[in-house]
Amino acid sequence: MESMLSPGLVISLIVVAIGIFIIAKGLVIVRQSEVMVIERLGSFNRVLESGVNIIVPFIDRPRPITMIRYVRVGEDYHPTSSDEVRIDRRETVMDFPGQPVVTTDNVTVKINGALYYQIIDPRRAVYEVANMSQAVEVLAKTTLRSVVGKMELDKLFESRSEVNSAIQAEMEEAASKWGVKLTRVEVQDISMPEEVEEAMRLQMAAERKRRATVTEAEGEKTAAIAMAQGERESAILNAQGDKESAILRAEGEKESIRLVLSAMGESEENKQTVIGYLLGQSYIKVLPNMAKDGERVFVPYESSALLGSMGMFRELAGSPEDLVRRNLNQNALKSGMIAGSGTD
Repeated sequence: MESMLSPGLVISLIVVAIGIFIIAKGLVIVRQSEVMVIERLGSFNRVLESGVNIIVPFIDRPRPITMIRYVRVGEDYHPTSSDEVRIDRRETVMDFPGQPVVTTDNVTVKINGALYYQIIDPRRAVYEVANMSQAVEVLAKTTLRSVVGKMELDKLFESRSEVNSAIQAEMEEAASKWGVKLTRVEVQDISMPEEVEEAMRLQMAAERKRRATVTEAEGEKTAAIAMAQGERESAILNAQGDKESAILRAEGEKESIRLVLSAMGESEENKQTVIGYLLGQSYIKVLPNMAKDGERVFVPYESSALLGSMGMFRELAGSPEDLVRRNLNQNALKSGMIAGSGTD
């Protein structure tokens, strides 16, 4: 038993234990998407990438980085900070609470934003800034106030994408010095005082009413234009119909006069008689309308002569139609007599 616990064996066991301890302390396994900043005797040595890495125990030490995160409890956000030796290189979101911002038109709004960033250079993130996450948060808030302070309230609601792009553009230069890449910035919520919300609701209602009035007026205008066009086309068609009717009526009267003249003969006396008859007919047709327009009717002096001509024409020939018919019969008899004398 004493031989088994000899000093040499004890020393060997101690050496083995120390070796196992040193190997365990010097063997560092870094997970995927994580890195570690190693300092040797207080100064930067190297950055451990993902995989199995070996460091010198008690000489090489990882340099921690302070990270601030917000935890939502009910309606409020509470910040929590922690020192982490493993630096996560994945994209990280920082959802910071609402910040009061004054717009150009002196309206105080509360804006809640989210910041997405990624650590590209772990060495700069550790050594170039004391607290990287806090610096990014403060920079985002000040940039948000600067960008929104140059805009009016209506413009802020209309162009959130422009606000996001402007904030990201102004933050990129400062964040790149800290080894941080800003992927995007999002304005999540915009809260306003109640009186401002009420004024905006009234404005929106007035705008909707104005649009409805304009739409109704445009509809009435379109309907009036269509009605006017319809009336115009109808008037044109009626005028064309009246024109064609007048032409046909004139052609009929012309043909009637021609037949009468051909039946009576084309002497000057007969022409005057026919013309007087036709004018007398026109006076007779006009007289009822003249009587409707007033209490007294003035008959022109020449009308008595025309009416006399009509009476004489009727006494001599009855009517122009009878005269035409009589003349045709006489012509037929003459033709028959001529034909008979030819046969004899």
